[in-house]
Amino acid sequence: MQDPTDGHRIYAIGDVHGRRDLLDVMLARVEADLAARPHPHPRLVLLGDYVDRGPDSRGVIERLIATAAEGALQPSFLLGNHDACLLGYLDDPEWTPRGLHWFHTGMGGAATLASYGVRDVSDLAPRHGHDAFTAAFPDEHRRFLDACLLWQQIGSYLFVHAGVRPGVPLEEQAPEDLIWIREPFLSSRRDFGVKVVHGHTIVPFVEHHPNRIAIDTGAVKTGVLSCVVLEGDDVSLLTTAGPKPLPQGAGLGLDRLQRRLAERLGRLLPSLGADRIERPRG
Repeated sequence: MQDPTDGHRIYAIGDVHGRRDLLDVMLARVEADLAARPHPHPRLVLLGDYVDRGPDSRGVIERLIATAAEGALQPSFLLGNHDACLLGYLDDPEWTPRGLHWFHTGMGGAATLASYGVRDVSDLAPRHGHDAFTAAFPDEHRRFLDACLLWQQIGSYLFVHAGVRPGVPLEEQAPEDLIWIREPFLSSRRDFGVKVVHGHTIVPFVEHHPNRIAIDTGAVKTGVLSCVVLEGDDVSLLTTAGPKPLPQGAGLGLDRLQRRLAERLGRLLPSLGADRIERPRG
């Protein structure tokens, strides 16, 4: 019988979006888990969207470059749509993917420039700040983003930023879909031949579907950066207390309702000394 993770223990981390603080905590959690439960072949996969919206995009890229240099976790770094927007801006400051300029408040590119010391930019004058950002953006950071992968397959898991277009073979997937798609991927019940682990679309809890696992829990908005641990047939969520089983169906339907009710009860009954039950802060 084939090992779903091909002999590896895989730590997959969702969208960081400039939250260097949360990334540092999660990488320390990964190290602590490996210290407590050593494995001969650990792998680290980050699903993209390292930049934008949060306060320290520069720090995130610097930390990931340092992690790659260490090499202990054989890291794979995927390209997210926001990372692609940064590269696009460097090449063409007026590029507007999906009808929105990178500096639009909905995209958050201005926060990335600010982390490199370039401020007061606007989508109304996109060329303003381009020369300063081009000068401030280190070549090493450009090389890092240029080297990011569109997808990574390990065993029977496919890691990708946004998802895949149902019915299209992997080798024929459009790069734009891999970093931007939502529908018809999210509503598809198709067996993709692999289980897709993705970010891009924010979910209130990590969702374990029959054909995919969604792990973008909105770090920049919620303060929750999530990491799933895949090892053989086991799927877990890496929490402050260590790995917590994440069976198929977790985060969906009744499971989600039960979690929300538990959180609400925890808020309503503090005077009774009830322990607050939270979703795992992966």
